[in-house]
Amino acid sequence: MLTLQEINEAMEDLENWALEMNALSKVFSFGHFRESLEFVNKVGEAAEKLSHYPEVLIDFDSVRLLITTRHESGLTRKDFELAREIDKVAHAD
Repeated sequence: MLTLQEINEAMEDLENWALEMNALSKVFSFGHFRESLEFVNKVGEAAEKLSHYPEVLIDFDSVRLLITTRHESGLTRKDFELAREIDKVAHAD
């Protein structure tokens, strides 16, 4: 598990992610449900590569992701790595 200082430093490298208790959260907005679903499928591919999985809430035109390491009860480097990969997926479109 990361220290508060390590978390704050790692947050500087992320784009619009928020700290929510012991997790990273971010909402991605889209025009339609189909776009939201396509994004979630791409996030799933990134998550599979890292063997680290976010909590996903799909709405009509948005996707909310929550990332934490449950067995550590907090944030780890893997959470930040996944967040960076998800941002790459979001910018690839």
